[in-house]
Amino acid sequence: MRYVPRRLESIVREAHRQFPAVVLTGPRRSGKTRLLRHLFPKARYFLMEEPDLVERFRADPRGFLEAIEGPVILDEVQNVPEVFAYVRARIDRAPRRAGRWLLTGSQEAPLMRHVTESMAGRAAILQLLPLSAAESPRVGLLRGGYPEVLARPAAARLWFSSYLQTYLERDVRAILAVRDLSTFRRFLGLLASRHGQILNKSDLAAPLGVSVPTVGHWLDVLEATAQILLVPSYFENFGKRLVKSPRLYVADPGLACHLLGIESESELLRSPFVGPLFEGLIASEIAKAQVNAGRRRELYHFRDQQGLEVDFVVPAPGGGLRLIECKAGRTVVPAMAAPLRRLAETIAQNGARRPTVTMTVVHQPAKTDDAGTALAPGVQALSWRSFVESLNRR
Repeated sequence: MRYVPRRLESIVREAHRQFPAVVLTGPRRSGKTRLLRHLFPKARYFLMEEPDLVERFRADPRGFLEAIEGPVILDEVQNVPEVFAYVRARIDRAPRRAGRWLLTGSQEAPLMRHVTESMAGRAAILQLLPLSAAESPRVGLLRGGYPEVLARPAAARLWFSSYLQTYLERDVRAILAVRDLSTFRRFLGLLASRHGQILNKSDLAAPLGVSVPTVGHWLDVLEATAQILLVPSYFENFGKRLVKSPRLYVADPGLACHLLGIESESELLRSPFVGPLFEGLIASEIAKAQVNAGRRRELYHFRDQQGLEVDFVVPAPGGGLRLIECKAGRTVVPAMAAPLRRLAETIAQNGARRPTVTMTVVHQPAKTDDAGTALAPGVQALSWRSFVESLNRR
């Protein structure tokens, strides 16, 4: 499978020059190992889930690490969490030596706990998400962004089924100690059916016969392992009651389609979920653009109890705000700009600050509109790929 250049490459190189260790996290099969082995082809590589290798390390951890010269990639280190303490000791012997340790891990919740405890101040922590549309033109609503799916789209159904099985059997068992995996699998399907909706934990718990705290714990792990996006509410002192619950999305649109049983473009177009799925695609691309630029994820939705709703509010560099409406169709009309303009007016009148606001309606591409069109005063309509290009300009 041909390597696809990743936009995170420059951030990883800079971190490698500045820090003794780089910890690269992200969901399984997002391309972490491929990225590091491409950037550092001379680094020694150890997969820390091979039984013989793990046994060697645990038998003599100091001897194992002292025998390694030059940069080293320790892959899937969450399987051997004690490695962090020994790597920390090696770093502390030569704290100014940058770029020796390159570590990857997929299970972010336990991995981050060990990094916080052992590697604070010693490691740059970065996240690699699946491919974005800025990295590959093959990324889209039906197949998502996992590299192996895009390389072999005809095998997408089998890949996603295998991926879910791996995720359930390995990550879920390891993190949650879930005994009834069939219930958790039903939970994932239920999440997909709530894709794009305001999160209601009671609504998720009742059909499964589990408690609301259990659902909350499951959601925490799914978010920590980058399987879902929870988009919080954006609110300031607007003088009105707001809906403050987050909006829920399955992080990869291809996985969302698989969970919903959508396997073809024709099925997608006929699906009642096409609108929420398109929103999820845009949410995913915004998150990827922010993470790939080395910034923290900042993505919000807005909804008040008077009926005003805007899909996404994104803080822009310099203190501005970008208001975004998503429309799955190819036709845009001026009325689609109304919610954006109402929210912009509300922010200008009632907000504690008055940021620069840009407004965009994002839609499916048509042949003549990729350059963007003025939909209403101050509101631009952009095809989603043009919108992604605007997100990734540096």
